Amino acid sequence: MQVFFLYAATVAIWGSTWLAIEFQLGDVPSQVSLFYRFALAAVLMWVLCAVRKTPLRFSRQNHLFFALQGIAIFCLNYVFLYWSQTYLTSAMACIAFSTLMIMNIVNARIIFGNRVANRIYVGAALGILGIISLFWDDVKALDFTSEAMTGLGLALVGTFSASMGNMVTVRNGKQKINVFASNTWGMSYGAVFLLLYVLFSGVEWKFDTSPAYVLSLLHLSVLGTVVGFACYFALFNRIGPEKTSYANVLFPVVAVILSTLYEGFQWHQNTLIGFALVMCGNLLVLMPSKQLVKLTRWLKPTAAKSAELG
Repeated sequence: MQVFFLYAATVAIWGSTWLAIEFQLGDVPSQVSLFYRFALAAVLMWVLCAVRKTPLRFSRQNHLFFALQGIAIFCLNYVFLYWSQTYLTSAMACIAFSTLMIMNIVNARIIFGNRVANRIYVGAALGILGIISLFWDDVKALDFTSEAMTGLGLALVGTFSASMGNMVTVRNGKQKINVFASNTWGMSYGAVFLLLYVLFSGVEWKFDTSPAYVLSLLHLSVLGTVVGFACYFALFNRIGPEKTSYANVLFPVVAVILSTLYEGFQWHQNTLIGFALVMCGNLLVLMPSKQLVKLTRWLKPTAAKSAELG
């Protein structure tokens, strides 16, 4: 029951953050909203590490990588994703971001020399075809200057930044650095870089006292960042990385459902096909080889029976 609760909490929290971002977009510049988000989250992470008695003293070299992680994941990644959601619904932005898994595998192959199974290439191809289907109207018209294509481009740049940050996280893991410690420093550095960006870009400091803005900010900072990561890593320790990773397939489903209910996200034939292709591609990338073999063996007699009945 505890594992189910942790899994459900992780999927629900991370799936709902995309809709919460919509309430952050408005009078307050996105860079300022992001600074509020990660400054608050960093403070909470410091408190959490103090309660857990997590060591936070590291060498200068490690701090360099914490800073890189902060720039890539907790700064540029979200700056581009927030910008993308001024053009896209939260559902479309989330689906575009789900290509992170494919980018992670490709970058890990290039940077760390990790082997890539053939099914990964098939999964990546399905993901790419899915994205093309989702944005088919603009692709068909070759209108790469449309708002939808602009939003897609921004989302993919943000996703690539997140992937590079994940490569830094892998490096930190190889150095046996506690994930809570690296994220605490990463969020802190990310907040500092966002602060510098706001100060030197001349963006106007604002704060929206409306309930929608404040509650969504608290949701993103407290639930989306601190509680979400805590549930994810607790799940990670209980059931292992392979099973935990399936949360990355499920939270786009939550995001799409919420966008349909609250944003009026419109379903069309190409949308359904694109969503299905992206999800199948992600599932194929994440599924361990043994489970894939079992699924293939199960599908063969099922398909044969269907053919006989037909």
